[in-house]
Amino acid sequence: MKHITFSLTLIALSCLSLFGGETGHVTCRILFLDRPANAPTTLHLFDGTASREVDLPGMNLSKTYQLPASTRTLALLPDAIDNPENLPEGAPTAELPEGASDFYLIVSSDPENAVAPVSLRVIDLGADGLLPGQTLWVNLTPHTLRGSLGERELLVEPHATVILDAPRDDAGDFPVSINFKVADSETPRPVCETRWIHDPRARNLAIAYPKASSTSPRISVFADLR
Repeated sequence: MKHITFSLTLIALSCLSLFGGETGHVTCRILFLDRPANAPTTLHLFDGTASREVDLPGMNLSKTYQLPASTRTLALLPDAIDNPENLPEGAPTAELPEGASDFYLIVSSDPENAVAPVSLRVIDLGADGLLPGQTLWVNLTPHTLRGSLGERELLVEPHATVILDAPRDDAGDFPVSINFKVADSETPRPVCETRWIHDPRARNLAIAYPKASSTSPRISVFADLR
């Protein structure tokens, strides 16, 4: 069986509205995907007007952070700044879509960046967000993902996102079968054949990403219990 990581981490949260910030704010949670051992565990998140130190967890989602509704460009920095004119040239940045109210900030390792050794990617949850039991699938690989998760069929094109409904109506385990197809082949290749646990309360983030020295994607799933 191929390697797969399935992380369901309960995070204690303050009194924020579900999947959306209070009036005048947007909300985000941060994940350092496949964080190397020598990578930073905290950095300063600059939202265009102010900075705050944020955690960069590698095996679970961070706590929920509130940012101003006016936020458009995000940057991660080793030190705090309070003026965009002081943003170092070449700093890792990401653009927030117009109208975004809740999003995941996915951090990846980038040793070539001299300011902070990371790169950023915003995953916007959209106006409706995720419903309890649903899973947002994010495919960061050049391969097509196909398979079945309980009662649901999975199809995620390369570098695309898909929301998948709950694999079953109630709590319990369910069968999982996922394969991938490279661009120059019609033959599917297995990723995993196993069983996962469904929590109807959880909104889930599933990310497929390249694995070093292998063409097979790695898949990590994170529960967002807000």
